[in-house]
Amino acid sequence: MSKYTDIGVEKTGHVGTIEIRRPPLNFFDISLINQIADALEEFDRDIEIRSSVLAAQGKAFCAGANFNDPARQEQEARAAKGDPADGLGPINHLYIQAVRIFRNKKPIVAAVHGAAIGGGLGLAVAADFASPARRRGSPPISQNSVFIRVLG
Repeated sequence: MSKYTDIGVEKTGHVGTIEIRRPPLNFFDISLINQIADALEEFDRDIEIRSSVLAAQGKAFCAGANFNDPARQEQEARAAKGDPADGLGPINHLYIQAVRIFRNKKPIVAAVHGAAIGGGLGLAVAADFASPARRRGSPPISQNSVFIRVLG
């Protein structure tokens, strides 16, 4: 389980844990989402794992997409010169990876602390359950209760 560069993956008893390791804000890109989907599929194949926890390092669970990625900026510049639909290629790949996450057969608990913005919120709601995770320096759980009501 050490093939991942941006996430930590571990198994404790019957629980598989995926920890996003891009602090402080844990911005995502296609590589990160692909790694999360790969780890969840690995958990699905492991008969000992009964559920998964998705957590993150840093001060935010996931503050959305990485708009400062040079590869993304280069592609957006190319798309601006031609048909706007030409730039949708990588977005399509992102949705393919998201479907892989939604197809996970075992329950996922998102341990959400700090911000979950844009696609980071999407990642949190892809889980079956979400729980506010209290980290040192984070706001009290009561301030995060609004997020839990949004999830349902």
